[in-house]
Amino acid sequence: MNSERPLVSVVIPAYNAEQFIERTLISVLDQTYCHLEIIVVDDGSCDRTPDIVRSLMNQDRRIALFQQPNQGVAAARNLAIQKANGTFIAPLDADDIWYPNNIEKQLRTIQNAGPKIGVTYAWSFDIDHHDHRLEGFRAANISGNVYLTLIGHNFLGNASASLIRRECFDIVGGYDNSFKAQNAGGCEDWDLYLRIAEKFHFTAVPEFLIGYRRTLDSMSSSNSLTMGASHNLMLKKVQQTHPSISNYLFRLSKSSFYLYLSQQSRNYQDYQMSLHWLGKSLQENLLVSLCRFGVYTLIIQNLIGSLLVSSPQKVTGTQKISNISINSHSFQWRLKFKLFISQVFHISRICFVQRKVLMFHWVKPVIVMKDYVTLKLSNQFQRSKSQLLMYFSR
Repeated sequence: MNSERPLVSVVIPAYNAEQFIERTLISVLDQTYCHLEIIVVDDGSCDRTPDIVRSLMNQDRRIALFQQPNQGVAAARNLAIQKANGTFIAPLDADDIWYPNNIEKQLRTIQNAGPKIGVTYAWSFDIDHHDHRLEGFRAANISGNVYLTLIGHNFLGNASASLIRRECFDIVGGYDNSFKAQNAGGCEDWDLYLRIAEKFHFTAVPEFLIGYRRTLDSMSSSNSLTMGASHNLMLKKVQQTHPSISNYLFRLSKSSFYLYLSQQSRNYQDYQMSLHWLGKSLQENLLVSLCRFGVYTLIIQNLIGSLLVSSPQKVTGTQKISNISINSHSFQWRLKFKLFISQVFHISRICFVQRKVLMFHWVKPVIVMKDYVTLKLSNQFQRSKSQLLMYFSR
């Protein structure tokens, strides 16, 4: 096999994905890097998913379809990996899309980085039903030994953003399909990244190359509870493997993830569930949570919403569309600030975690740093402090 043009195996688990699977596959077929095999595993779909895949198979021989009774996304991904022949594995969810240069740029990055790099990842935009960009995005430029940072938060963002050496799966195994049996799901990709990060380094492609689908069914009360359970299972596995890691890092991870679940529940007007997760976030790490400007906005929105709305109401993607321009001044500021904060957390993990510094020893420095950063960024972007604080709450 030509080492300069290695085979990349795209693995796609699909369950009742007829609405988006065609667009997902077309986004793969349109990649500028063409040496691909595309393995779709139909996980017991009851709709037209396998028929749509077969139709595209007739047009492009790189696509292969395998079917199994419904066993969950982890089992479907594992089957696809077992069938894969590629030197690199590129996971992709059946409703997400890649922009044309994704594989080419990620592959070039991981090849140039050397064998110590096991995973490369790119940035992603949230997209709606019609592939329009929404306000949400995931971006980080964290590289090297990322294990402790990754416990704190999943900076890769989602399962469709990475390119992984096949060697990683040979060493650490595949996705953990035991989550589903425990009525937990949603963090299987995060769990895999953590196991890989114990053995390999990570690197980033600092470009928006993935479209991460936000649909009506992306978040519900039952979904958020399942995701919360999945996150707890993942952290318990890490604690059992590394009992010497400070418990504070696990509490920080829970607090951040619960806040994320609260924000997502709020977006779909499930205010009671949003308040539930917000309360759990505050319980896990009160002082750090109170340093987050968005917490106060979230409290007010949920209290007002819970008074006005008697039952959860889903908000369609088209109602949430914003005119997102990656070149706009406000977006560039949000991006740079997000990258800055993620780097601060990554760099500080050794001081705050490995040395087991207690929270009360560094709360004051964090608050001082927050005020300093606010002043510096307001000067850099020619924004007043009041305007800057408005963006903190978004």
